[in-house]
Amino acid sequence: MIPVQGFSGANVAVLGLGRSGLAAARALRAGAAIPVCWDDNPAAREAAEAEGFACRDLHKQGAFDDIATLIVSPGIAHLYPKPNPAVRAALDAGVPVDNDIGLFFRSLATPEWDNFERAPRVVAVTGSNGKSTTVALLHHILESAGKEVQMAGNIGRGVLDIDPPGEGGVVVLELSSYQTELARSLTPDVAVFTNLSADHLDRHAGLGGYFAAKRRLFAEGGPDRAVIGVDEEEGVFLAGQMSMGASDDRVIRVSSGRKLGGVGWNVFARKGFLSEYRKGRQAGSIDLREMTGLPGAHNHQNACAAYAAARTLGLAPRMIEGALETYPGLPHRSQPVADAGGVRYVNDSKATNVDSAVKALSAFKKVRWICGGLEKDGGLDALKGATGSVQKAYVIGREAAHFAVQLDVETEICGTMAVAVERAMADAQPGEVVLLAPAAASFDQYDSFETRGDDFIAEVTERLG
Repeated sequence: MIPVQGFSGANVAVLGLGRSGLAAARALRAGAAIPVCWDDNPAAREAAEAEGFACRDLHKQGAFDDIATLIVSPGIAHLYPKPNPAVRAALDAGVPVDNDIGLFFRSLATPEWDNFERAPRVVAVTGSNGKSTTVALLHHILESAGKEVQMAGNIGRGVLDIDPPGEGGVVVLELSSYQTELARSLTPDVAVFTNLSADHLDRHAGLGGYFAAKRRLFAEGGPDRAVIGVDEEEGVFLAGQMSMGASDDRVIRVSSGRKLGGVGWNVFARKGFLSEYRKGRQAGSIDLREMTGLPGAHNHQNACAAYAAARTLGLAPRMIEGALETYPGLPHRSQPVADAGGVRYVNDSKATNVDSAVKALSAFKKVRWICGGLEKDGGLDALKGATGSVQKAYVIGREAAHFAVQLDVETEICGTMAVAVERAMADAQPGEVVLLAPAAASFDQYDSFETRGDDFIAEVTERLG
């Protein structure tokens, strides 16, 4: 646990008592603060009270009269589409609003670090797609190199739940826009931006607000090194803002699909090969084509980002290459499920938006595509022209018919995962891939994308015997 510093003896309100909220309350208590907790869910309050935390209805008049700071869980809106009433009450009372990420960065360094020859470092990864894979891949690379490393945030443990890092230790964080937009302290040593596509637009009042939330990771604290994907205009702009000139190697530009030129520090993947160039000269090259844990151009982009971050931490190209070869992949992200009768079955339930689904489809030549679910803002227009590999789509979800009519491929309305898997398996020919890449959220039928992916795996496994 990382004890929170700076609030000894002070009342600190915690709104939302899920994983991050309870972890924040525990870390505040460990730092001698007095947590004052609230969650609209009675069961969550009971769980907090069972751990000895006091609960107070933060919606009531005067609830913030003695509160030093309000800590808000990521899922609770503080501005758009409208602030949670408790958040607004705190703002009206002049009480600062923060989150567990802000507490983490203000509390990580301790006087003990003065005795270290090599201070711990933090790598923070944000972006629309590929964050989890990039974090898990970098963690795997560092672990393979014998480094002390922990991953946290949206993946692994809560940021305040981790162990205090030792000398030379590395903490790798996955940070969503919900986390970066509110944190009052954001000071990673290395910041990584994977890419940007339309997502969470209601929470951020549009794409500009969404990008602004991501950009805070780079603008607020000024990382020593910035690894930035430049395959979208926002990434090009961000890299330009962070760089002091063409040869400024504090910025590493990353691309998948095109060669990056110039005298700066560049890492890119083309035709399955990763290349590193620095000061106009090639410094490394890796063949990614046979690495089963990293299929497709989108995973090659993730590999470039993780490679670049590992290089900033002093690892040699050959050491990184060996780790990439043994990376097993993450559940629900281009996850191999089975290979039977010449047909591959792949679970990419994490493809919850259109852009991630397009990238999943592009990784395979002939696809029986299981898609559908709770459609996100922005519609499905971006799928048009990107479905050339699709032999047929098998649409699930409560609004399957509406989803299906927006697709530019042959479709079959299946409704449920069981029917979709049955029909796709019946149609699939040797050399094809049955791919779950929904291009939609899961919440119309499932509690999470993990539950949806598990259902796909169970249906495939049962039918293959």
